[in-house]
Amino acid sequence: MTGNATHETPGLSETPLRVALVGYGLAGSVFHAPLIAATEGLVLDTVVTASEERRAQARAEFPGVRFAASPEELWERADGLDLIVIASPNRTHVPIATTALETGLAVVVDKPIAGTAAEARELAALADKRGLLLSVFQNRRWDNDFLTLARLIADGELGDVQRFESRFERWRPQPKGGWRESGDPQEIGGLLYDLGSHVVDQALVLFGPAVQVYAESDVRRPGAAADDDTFLAITHANGVRSHLYVSATTAQLGPRFRVLGSTAGYVKYGLDPQEADLRAGARPTSDRPWGEEPEALWGRIGSGESPLTGGGAPVRTLPGDYPAYYAAVTDALRGKGDNPVTALQAAAALDVLEAARRSAREGITVSLPAAPPPAPADSGTDTDTDTDTDTDTEEQTA
Repeated sequence: MTGNATHETPGLSETPLRVALVGYGLAGSVFHAPLIAATEGLVLDTVVTASEERRAQARAEFPGVRFAASPEELWERADGLDLIVIASPNRTHVPIATTALETGLAVVVDKPIAGTAAEARELAALADKRGLLLSVFQNRRWDNDFLTLARLIADGELGDVQRFESRFERWRPQPKGGWRESGDPQEIGGLLYDLGSHVVDQALVLFGPAVQVYAESDVRRPGAAADDDTFLAITHANGVRSHLYVSATTAQLGPRFRVLGSTAGYVKYGLDPQEADLRAGARPTSDRPWGEEPEALWGRIGSGESPLTGGGAPVRTLPGDYPAYYAAVTDALRGKGDNPVTALQAAAALDVLEAARRSAREGITVSLPAAPPPAPADSGTDTDTDTDTDTDTEEQTA
């Protein structure tokens, strides 16, 4: 079995899996709660928040949901739950996940799972020891542009990919405040660990392990204390170079993807529409198609000319599919499929993020050790290394 162990519990297939959601800030209310509720086989049982305002918000959309003021209340009713989803501030991810696993509950953790790769691997080892699912919510593996690019690469439409450029840029000249822009290392804030968790994960999924990392990281905006403009250059073991940009200070946004291969390139502007739709109250259970975007936003594939001057041909963007994540988690819990995003995959991304932080601080290129060879199939060793005081206050954008 690859990834964290999963075991089908007798009777689990006949009844919905009961989910407790820790945190009802941005990540909890916009991403996790709607996706959990839209997934066949899951039921949102409990929301953990001490905020009366957020309780009212949750109750309005999910009548009958129960509440807890703290994660500690969940451990007292663990027998009535099947899965804990952690969408609270980054500093709380490791302690809550650890206690949940020790209590015997499967866990989904929003990214980043931890502040260090070592902590992520310790959580993975604990989950394996207890025979429990531990998964990481890397929802942007199911972005429309990422799914489209992965298909183009798999079909050989670009030839051999040589350079992957990925941008997750915003124009927010005024800091919003809160823990995400705090300079306190305990908060695990800043864009490197927030948006950087997404772009690094996507690069590793597409092109495999990193062997070298170079980064430039700055704090540009007055009043901000954590990085808000960061660039990473990754050399992958297969020779592909990834150039990744995350920024809150970009007055002119670049293409989301610019991918250059030996026979063609692919350029795509604009963000996947699912986040905006979820923020606006749209749900995957609605009648209209989910994750679709208009033809005007499709990327273009070609060679020798800029897509902005008509070069290349339009490529229909595949629909985005965030609901697929929790569908896969449900299958994994029932013993019918693999963990969609393992803690060891998240640890590999954290290796890159830690190297990037060191590179930016010291002005050097950091080499990463080569991945160890896979263990024999019958060894039992997990080798899947592919790549406020209220706990729910202001979680990162997922």
